[in-house]
Amino acid sequence: MAEESADEIARMFAAAIRRDPTRPLLTWYDDATGERTELSGATLDNWVEKTANLLVDGAGLGDGDRAGVLLPPHWQTAAVLLGCWAAGVEVTTTPGPVDVLFATEARVAEADDWSAGDRYALSLHPLALPMREVPSGWQDYTVAVRAYGDVFAAYPRGSSEWSRKDPFGLQPGDRVLIDAATHPEPRDWLLAPLAAGASIVLCGNLDRAKLAGRIASEQVTRDLS
Repeated sequence: MAEESADEIARMFAAAIRRDPTRPLLTWYDDATGERTELSGATLDNWVEKTANLLVDGAGLGDGDRAGVLLPPHWQTAAVLLGCWAAGVEVTTTPGPVDVLFATEARVAEADDWSAGDRYALSLHPLALPMREVPSGWQDYTVAVRAYGDVFAAYPRGSSEWSRKDPFGLQPGDRVLIDAATHPEPRDWLLAPLAAGASIVLCGNLDRAKLAGRIASEQVTRDLS
């Protein structure tokens, strides 16, 4: 599939928001915990803009710098990825030198395989609450990001290794249900729906006994579970 630039990702995200900033753009379920978090385009954009400002104003990063990401499919991961691309920061999952590292609490030990500057840990708490105990040498992402403004002045960006055209044949206005275990790559669970003008129902630890009811309640038009 053809690779898109991070600038193109930013444009398609902006287009997704313009269609209706108030409509649900990303709904996250975790059937292991019972969590349901729904973000409108405007709400997700708020997190993205704050993340971009954290990277640029807080960490002094920009076009050509690199972020390591050790995060699963999740609504907070969407904010981190889109914020990185908005700031012109390249995203990688391959251990090595990076300028900033994002990781879940469960994966902070893997930081030994990276040479990183600033390090942000994510608890992925259902309400994005602060961590009870922040790992030594790390900052709590959900606390740090709230200190930054929710308007980001974009500038030209570099390329993204994760972007590609929609492989699923989604249509504008589709409400697509995605099993995070089946489609763990951001190009599938995040970028393909955004590129198509679809909204996302992202399911972690999917309980298939709940699938039919969820498809009905969320008005799903495409099931990618």
